[in-house]
Amino acid sequence: MVRVIALHSVIPLRSEPAETAEMSTQMLFGETADVLEDARRWTRIRLHQDGQTGWADTKMLTPLSDEEWSEHKRNEAIALSVHNGFIPRVALPMTYAVSENNGQTVPLTAGTRLLAYNNGVFSLLGVRFRIDPQAVLVNPLILNLENLMQATRFFLNIPYLWGGKNAMGMDCSGFTQTICSLFGISLPRNASEQYSLSQRINKRDALFSSMNPVYSLEHAQAGDLLFFDHPAHLEDDAPHSSTEIERVPLPATTDAPPKITHVGILLDKKRILHCSGRVKVERLDNHGILSMETADAAHPDGRYTHHLVHLSRAVL
Repeated sequence: MVRVIALHSVIPLRSEPAETAEMSTQMLFGETADVLEDARRWTRIRLHQDGQTGWADTKMLTPLSDEEWSEHKRNEAIALSVHNGFIPRVALPMTYAVSENNGQTVPLTAGTRLLAYNNGVFSLLGVRFRIDPQAVLVNPLILNLENLMQATRFFLNIPYLWGGKNAMGMDCSGFTQTICSLFGISLPRNASEQYSLSQRINKRDALFSSMNPVYSLEHAQAGDLLFFDHPAHLEDDAPHSSTEIERVPLPATTDAPPKITHVGILLDKKRILHCSGRVKVERLDNHGILSMETADAAHPDGRYTHHLVHLSRAVL
């Protein structure tokens, strides 16, 4: 099996072998993958971290020899052992590492894993890098409201980018995957896949954390994931005053499985942190997300933009 590693900050993975194809996700610095198909200019790969597949520009990928791969896996096992199953990672939206070989800087985005890390220094393929230790998380954060607010305050207003999971642009599930990784929670890449975790009762996935359903917003707590299907019918569902909010239903769902289109992180029973247009905090109730960005004279309390269908909690 041919394996590759990313030595660039971010490598786009596309749905087809073309620059104009949709970007489905991104490969971060230090991530590794199996090569599935080689089409010269383009290479189709499967990421080891979350199993996502896509086409990458071949010149952006660095092949790994069998010896390098063995050393990489050894460093990963050591890191997991030393940090109780957690690999140190970048916690800020963006920081910089400096190569001790040539002094060049490499911008690193949040969620980037750092193997062989110790006190501001990490190594990759024999190259030592220096990094601000204040930008690195060596142990997972405890999942509570205070830590959520601290961990995410610098992510606010990062713009939405389909397939993105870095400081220059994220989509909704790239955001939840990145933030949850800081709390030791491993999630799949896409919202529908994240939703599926809590449907796999008694079925563990070696790559990901377990998720349990939460059956009521009243029983939810900070850090729970909220899943949404179709957008609300804005003109029909928007409340005209704050007293109407709890009495305005969104369109009734059917018995068919919901088509999950959006995911966010609960702050408290009335607020959600999510990426829709940008990373932001918005109001929430049992119907869905109520956005003040859609407020007007007829709807001073805003309109519903997403329909809440499910809540999940990671099993830590």
